[in-house]
Amino acid sequence: MARTALTIQSIVRTGLNPTYTSANADGHSVVNDGKKTFVHVKNGSASSINVTIQTPNTVDDLAVSDRVVAVPAGAERLIGPFPVETYSQSDGAVYVDFSAVTTVTCAAFKVS
Repeated sequence: MARTALTIQSIVRTGLNPTYTSANADGHSVVNDGKKTFVHVKNGSASSINVTIQTPNTVDDLAVSDRVVAVPAGAERLIGPFPVETYSQSDGAVYVDFSAVTTVTCAAFKVS
């Protein structure tokens, strides 16, 4: 499988009925506006997982470490926003990877 794009869902005053997708073993990409976009990860498994947000950029010729967020068993995490200068890949997206994907779901949101 290849990395798949998450469709960004807009949170609006009239309400949003969110849609979640199964986490992809090859990761996901999310179009990045740098300000209002975030990813919601739900870990339905019995073990903790790590969600890695890749950081392709450098500062003063030093690689910026990837952001790793632990999601405990049965827990959820909201991750973001993602400053463009730190997290955007050459295609303008943020790359989200998972240490495990069984019973893990995710969605991308943006505040309108």
